[in-house]
Amino acid sequence: MRAFLVFISVFLAPLTARAETAIVAGGCFWCVESNFESVPGVSAVVSGYTGGHLQNPTYDDVTSETSGHLESVKITFDPGKVSYAEIVRLFLHSTDVLDAGGQFCDRGESYTSAIFVRNAAQRAAAEAEVAKAEKELGRKIVTPVRDAVKFWPAEEYHQDYYKGSSIVLTRRGPKSKASAYAFYRNACGRDQRVEALWGAKAEFAH
Repeated sequence: MRAFLVFISVFLAPLTARAETAIVAGGCFWCVESNFESVPGVSAVVSGYTGGHLQNPTYDDVTSETSGHLESVKITFDPGKVSYAEIVRLFLHSTDVLDAGGQFCDRGESYTSAIFVRNAAQRAAAEAEVAKAEKELGRKIVTPVRDAVKFWPAEEYHQDYYKGSSIVLTRRGPKSKASAYAFYRNACGRDQRVEALWGAKAEFAH
């Protein structure tokens, strides 16, 4: 039995070592989580908060615009299947990189976009992708590349919201989380704006 466990640990070690993480903020974290969970090579996406000064922030803290935190996601991926540069490219092409005041219908600092880099290699890749995107648009991108700080997972209520089946009360009456999310995403104009900005190069628009 001991020999079998040693074999399993040795076999799994390379798989664990390959996992990397990327942290981005692109407005509503429900939407960014939904986008990246569909990417081959991505094994997990967690909604949360980062970039601010408050310890153990709550959703109310962040949306009060006093914590300095941004709604963000932490993406765990296999670089053998999808590169960090590709994660950044997909992110840029699925957000409004010209909007410094929020994202789509969500306004305020907590909804602004950013790329949080964990090391020099990520910074170099992120800055290169931003430069490419600026050439594609012919305009200055306002999405900053920032050093990563502690990432705080959001409340369980927010995780995988886009596919939740529990009922929530909305302005259009009771809906499942999945239905409420679909209504919100359409009403917020996220996909429409991404398509208008990026055209055929838009990602995740539906």
